[in-house]
Amino acid sequence: MDIQKIIFNPGNERFRKPPGAIKSGEILKLRLYVGIDLEPRSVKVVFRYDRHTQPAVYEMEGTERTSGGQYVAWEGAFPVFDTGLYWYYFIVDTPAGEISFGPEGMGNQRDSWNQGSWQQTVYKRKYDVPQWLQGGVIYQIFVDRFCRSSECQELENRLYIKPTAGSPARKLHWNWSDMPDYKPQNGQIMNNDFFGGDLKGIESKLDYLQDLGVTCLYLSPIFRAYSNHKYDTADYMEIDPLFGTGEDFRELCEKAEEKGIRIILDGVFAHTGSDSVYFDKEERYGDGALHHEDSKYRDWYIFTGTGHGGPGYETWWGISTLPKLNKNNRAFRNFICGPDGVARRWLRAGASGWRLDVADELPSDFLRLLTEAVKEEKPDGLVLGEVWEDASSKEAYGQRKNYFEGDKLDSVTNYPFKNGIIQLVRNGDPGELSEKVSTLCQNYPPEVMNCTMNILDSHDTTRILTALAGEIPPNEGDRDWMASAHLSPEEMERGRNLLKIASAIQMTLPGVPCIYYGDERGMEGYSDPFNRATVNWDNADQNLLEWYKKIISIRKNHQVYVSGKCETVAESAGLYAFRRFFPDNDEPENNQQSGIREALGKTSEAGNRRSVITAANCGQSVESMSLTGRWKDLITGKILTGRTDVLPGEILILEEQPETLGTDIKRTGPRKTSNYCHI
Repeated sequence: MDIQKIIFNPGNERFRKPPGAIKSGEILKLRLYVGIDLEPRSVKVVFRYDRHTQPAVYEMEGTERTSGGQYVAWEGAFPVFDTGLYWYYFIVDTPAGEISFGPEGMGNQRDSWNQGSWQQTVYKRKYDVPQWLQGGVIYQIFVDRFCRSSECQELENRLYIKPTAGSPARKLHWNWSDMPDYKPQNGQIMNNDFFGGDLKGIESKLDYLQDLGVTCLYLSPIFRAYSNHKYDTADYMEIDPLFGTGEDFRELCEKAEEKGIRIILDGVFAHTGSDSVYFDKEERYGDGALHHEDSKYRDWYIFTGTGHGGPGYETWWGISTLPKLNKNNRAFRNFICGPDGVARRWLRAGASGWRLDVADELPSDFLRLLTEAVKEEKPDGLVLGEVWEDASSKEAYGQRKNYFEGDKLDSVTNYPFKNGIIQLVRNGDPGELSEKVSTLCQNYPPEVMNCTMNILDSHDTTRILTALAGEIPPNEGDRDWMASAHLSPEEMERGRNLLKIASAIQMTLPGVPCIYYGDERGMEGYSDPFNRATVNWDNADQNLLEWYKKIISIRKNHQVYVSGKCETVAESAGLYAFRRFFPDNDEPENNQQSGIREALGKTSEAGNRRSVITAANCGQSVESMSLTGRWKDLITGKILTGRTDVLPGEILILEEQPETLGTDIKRTGPRKTSNYCHI
């Protein structure tokens, strides 16, 4: 077996302290172990600040040898003040020449900082992240499809608007259980069919949501718009009449908060609808930007000259009904972020925050203004951005976004965890999830990590039950095939078991789990619009529903899921296990924990125990772990100790028992070493 010549693990305090993102002004301490047979003469660390073009090179100091005598430790301490991203790697000078050492091991060339260097995030929080969100459970509702409270005749009257060439007549499904329309009209998907779900319908289900364990509702856009999804805003200042009134919204927020449930809204500020007060392509309102050069909204948009069809304009992803907004326009910024702007208006009405649609399309200074407005209006207001990648190093439109410097987003959507969970649970491969957990926990400030919106699916993706157990569509985008495809009884049974594993992982990883409406009841469906069906309130998968209640109860009764650290403890074949814990110097009452506990309600005595392990075996063979001390499986109630077999398709949530606090878990089989760079 080859012996590692150089060893560095950025996720371990032995090598990097602090091990993750650090606050501005903290001292970063690095330690690198170099094999003595390399005869190292010096070791340098090369830093490049993301806003600089030239690197900085620092000498490290050789210190003691390891107890085995095979390595020399080289150390350095570096105070860091400027917020943003730093990239670093090492250069080891040996008699044979210089060795460049980064995340991919030893090499001599480094053309890309992102690929050839480790990332160090530095931040300075200007605003506290909302305590009420941490440790909770989010529930996403697509409003039109959740629950209908009104009579159909009344809904039809509210639905009607004068049809135009660009906005044809809208349709109401009188039958709540209909399939959403999916066929194009004149080559376009119009999203102009409705089922009548409304705010009063949501209010009628608050007891159900409270019983489930939900602490936050995330609503799809609720403002006036032509479509059923409402991402084509027609008027930011008015609730869509089909959903209700401003008073209905205020009442919903009040009734929800009485039950310990907050409400956040979908902020769509990258574009509006073409059929809107502001753009008015259909000439419905009279002073829109498209047809009136003197309109007060004219400079809100980006016009590109005149063609045969009239003025050209920039659109969101080429969709003509979604004209792109000019986020640099002062009047638009004031409309959204000003003293009487959209952001503050709906917080005053009862909302507790905003989920920002396509946050990467919002300039950094706009995000800064928006966050400032939210925090001034409601200091514990949430600002959460939709980001599909590792948001710490996100680049968009030629700009590093630097979301986490501390003056913009509180947190982001967590698609990387979603993708990793599906890869593990459906395909038995833990590698992607293990890597994403390690990377994000290192790259995200802990305050951000504790508030990520951890999804398994959404209105933009295939429903999780189908993603785990359904057939892969033979032709991508074949809507006729997806419309006719349903899980067989055998697939449904398999999907239910897989979803239990996926949801247990989702509920116990760092961040805040988000349930897409109806997943807990066994709803299935491929991508839009099949993932946006109505909830069948007369029939639910009771087995799955009770599972969700149980797993949410486990989460809410354990303080470690609010802000505990996370580390991978086992990864082999189809087995993945991770531990949530409080380090010895980080008591649960630290880091604003008392306020968070008050926001969530009193936890059980078990909530203060220090370690809980989630272990899932999604492979085809029995995998084993060796447990030191006694551990209680919170799912079955059994006490486990010593060599523990994890069967294929089994999920364990193991709580360390009081008399064994301070003990560890031992692994059997090959030890994972991919977090350590070696040759």
